Amino acid sequence: WWDERVSARFRRNLQPTLTYWSVFFSFGLCIAFLGPTLLDLRCQTQSSLSQITWVFFSQQFCLLLGSCLGGVFKRTLAQSLFALFAASLAISLVFAIIPLCHNVVVLAVVMAVAGLAMGCIDTISNMQLVKIYQKDSAIFLQALHFFVGFGALLSPLIADPFLSDTNCILSNATANASSNLPHIRKSLVPHHPGNLSHYDLPMKGMVVTHVSYAFWIMALINLPVPIAVFFLLYKERMVPCFNSSSHPLLSADELAMETRPAEKDDLSTTVQRPQTARGHDDLFSCCQSKNFRGASYTYFAVHITGALVLFMTDGIVGEYSGFIYSYAVEEPLSVVHKVAGYLPSLFWGFITLGRLISIPVSYRMKPATMVFINVVGVLVTFLLLLIFSYSVVFLFVGTACLGLFLSSTFPSMLAYTEDILQYKGCATTVLVTGAGIGEMVLQLLVGSIIHDQGSYSFLVCGMIFGGLAFTFYAFLLFFHRMYPKPSSDMDAASPDKPAVMDDTGLYQR
Repeated sequence: WWDERVSARFRRNLQPTLTYWSVFFSFGLCIAFLGPTLLDLRCQTQSSLSQITWVFFSQQFCLLLGSCLGGVFKRTLAQSLFALFAASLAISLVFAIIPLCHNVVVLAVVMAVAGLAMGCIDTISNMQLVKIYQKDSAIFLQALHFFVGFGALLSPLIADPFLSDTNCILSNATANASSNLPHIRKSLVPHHPGNLSHYDLPMKGMVVTHVSYAFWIMALINLPVPIAVFFLLYKERMVPCFNSSSHPLLSADELAMETRPAEKDDLSTTVQRPQTARGHDDLFSCCQSKNFRGASYTYFAVHITGALVLFMTDGIVGEYSGFIYSYAVEEPLSVVHKVAGYLPSLFWGFITLGRLISIPVSYRMKPATMVFINVVGVLVTFLLLLIFSYSVVFLFVGTACLGLFLSSTFPSMLAYTEDILQYKGCATTVLVTGAGIGEMVLQLLVGSIIHDQGSYSFLVCGMIFGGLAFTFYAFLLFFHRMYPKPSSDMDAASPDKPAVMDDTGLYQR
């Protein structure tokens, strides 16, 4: 169902592609477990609810920091793979160490390490797949982001059998406090803890929790991931004891054969090799003035508008998953707590389903078209949610639709923006950073607005963010039309040829 050229490239890069996909599974496994297990971790550390929710902040902040710094470790394939090996191994170690953390500060530090590892995984895996497949990267990026959704669904399912049914700190106040437990647990969804200051749970007493087993199981499930990265290092002779006679995963000549006419190989390679060092740097390298020399204003505009689209859409993912439960249980819907608890799971389930559907769809549909459908779908869904704001049934339908429309936005935008810039800019780094900032900032903003204006403002904020995402995407389309086309002397026969500019230095050591 895809052409032989893409199939041949996939077969040639099968091991690294599967390795990057598996590493993103680690990312998903780590991002979603904290919400449902946080109350048991509160008991383990004997801390207050307000204290334990700082663990969310430490993970999310360091995830953003790791995304910014991830490009430092990916200037060569060896650095990238060693960074991915360390990051995926760190996640397994974090899962194993969490049950031993009996102080909330220690737990926050451990989760900060996990956040740094997740940030490196996010940046490096996206960049490496873009480097390997370039104009064919959309379908592989969709599959990559399916694995993070799959991991995010799996970790709460693993944790669920080991969660405490009653308050896990036994004291005289336990009987009264346990009645609040279902509401609090469903409020602690992935990415954002709700306002829990008005709930009182005992902090002293005998701790009774079995959540440690869940973390050890997740550590074992994740262990094959660093092993897979190590095998890739071993195959490429990058392990220090086996570093002789190393060969690139995919040579420059083979990449060139796949993407440009054979008779022009020598000329193109000679002309383009000096430019291979540019692009796909870390955020700080991207900001150096030498990268701006000779660049048109549209070069910066494409980076900025692409990042702003993901700032809004990833921010919507974070704020919707974080506050949909609180919105549903308040007036005017007043959904019972047990039923409302399914809404975050429904949202993430349809995000995962949408990413799975997007894998074959992205092969037949251009990334620009997919992003347009996504942002329009998000805007229309929020409009209908506002119109039918008194309907519980439509709240579930709208949540599912929103998950589907948001699912493929990030990989499609990444493929589209890199394609505009001919794989010479810093789009991957800027977009990953913009998405991370949006997810953190919009959650805090929406939380404060809901606290001041009431639950109805939750949908109004979503509508505004969706409208801004559509507006920024319209600007991106405009700047795409204005962006300088490849020079005619290098592009007379093949308009897609400049996309190969990074090929000749793809796997430098």
